[in-house]
Amino acid sequence: MAQPAAESQASEHREAPKSRRYVDTKESVGFVLYDVAASWNIAKHDSLYLTDVLRIDFDFTAAFKPILAVWDVINDIFLASFIEKTRTRFGKFRPYLIAYALIAVPIIVFYYTMGSIWGARPTTDITKLAVFVVINVIRNLADSAGAIARTGIIATITPDIRDRTRLITQAQLLSGFVEKAPEILLGMLIDLSNNDVIGTPLPTIFAWGGVLTVIGGGLMSFYFAIKSRERVPQSLEPPKIKESFRSLSGNRPLILMMLAEFLGAFSLNPGTSLYFTNVLKFNTMSTVTGIPGAIVSPLSFAYVPKLRTKLSTRTLWIAGTHAGDILLLFVFFVGRIGSNFKRLAVMIPAFMLQETLFMTVWGVRKVIPEELRNEAIDYGEWKNGFRAESMTGVAKGLPNKLVTSLGESVKALILKYIGYEQGAKAGTQTFETERKLFTMVTLLPVVTSAIGIIPKLMYNIDQKTRERMYAELAERRSRLSVSEAEQPKDA
Repeated sequence: MAQPAAESQASEHREAPKSRRYVDTKESVGFVLYDVAASWNIAKHDSLYLTDVLRIDFDFTAAFKPILAVWDVINDIFLASFIEKTRTRFGKFRPYLIAYALIAVPIIVFYYTMGSIWGARPTTDITKLAVFVVINVIRNLADSAGAIARTGIIATITPDIRDRTRLITQAQLLSGFVEKAPEILLGMLIDLSNNDVIGTPLPTIFAWGGVLTVIGGGLMSFYFAIKSRERVPQSLEPPKIKESFRSLSGNRPLILMMLAEFLGAFSLNPGTSLYFTNVLKFNTMSTVTGIPGAIVSPLSFAYVPKLRTKLSTRTLWIAGTHAGDILLLFVFFVGRIGSNFKRLAVMIPAFMLQETLFMTVWGVRKVIPEELRNEAIDYGEWKNGFRAESMTGVAKGLPNKLVTSLGESVKALILKYIGYEQGAKAGTQTFETERKLFTMVTLLPVVTSAIGIIPKLMYNIDQKTRERMYAELAERRSRLSVSEAEQPKDA
């Protein structure tokens, strides 16, 4: 008889509004490793790699990024609609996590070896540019599938919102102790190479850094994909594409997040790595100035649950998102006094104070956006009767991707405008270029990100609405579990 099993499943989902731990230790460890894998890379130094190692022409970058953005939108929508219909014995998202771990690794490895192969060629070399385009198109497709699956698995790994918050907080806290190691070590090697302490050229450093971090991150992701489970039930029939799109239009939290992402994407920053490397000749600057913050940041996770009960979601959202940019104003004013922006003895304490104060809200910055995204997915299920994790995740990120790609084009043109010389030895840019580069990484982000606060002020899910939503969802899921268990099984 199917009824006892159905009643058991129904009872499980009726417990959702209460505090219950669904995810066991092994899966929790896998979730932490998966979170580490997301940052176990050298992407922080990509601006330096693209500009001074691989040496892609600024004009080409400015023209190519919008094209890549259009491709990104197309493949995001296609992949989301395809994944939304997936129903397998392994789950809706796990197959794509496994595929991403296996496919993306060789693509990204090759990307970081391109600097050794073609970096010395002219910035407009046709072969180099053609391979760069192909690699980016394929990588973009793989990254889109991986991002959609990541959004979905986090939203379905547990039906209990406190269990989910625990997982996210635990992963963000524990991963913070190790996930920055690759970018820190690479920064140290860059400094040693630029200051002629070691004879290893930058292309070789980036090639080995890319290979080791990508393989390590791929193994961690693969482990989680094997160990994870999806516990939030899907509708028996996958939603039609039109239904998925229609569900997005009535999801106010999602619309506000999309608007915030869209406006926030106008924030421009060419990357402090270029400033640290070319002006201060100290790429490891971010590591040194982050030492006090490394002590503060783990503590910031401890009071996130308490802040959730004392402050509104929109207040925490604004504080976590914009505190860092606002604090950069202090660094800007200090650096513009005389020529302080060129003096390590002045800029180290200035950036150190900014970073330490920013780390006091680091837990909020890392946990709240994840909760907001999952809350928007659950809100859509509450209003429409079915889950659309893939389409919701894609919709949330599309505005950001479009504007960010445009921003990448603008950054390339700004670097060209200020006279930045690609491939020049660290510390040899003109004084005026160095001054403008400092302004770009301190004042420009503050000015261009301010408008993103507006949608956050309009966020509408309060505590009462949240409790009602999850109580009704738990009851609905219990009925769905009974229906699934009563379905005849294939012989």
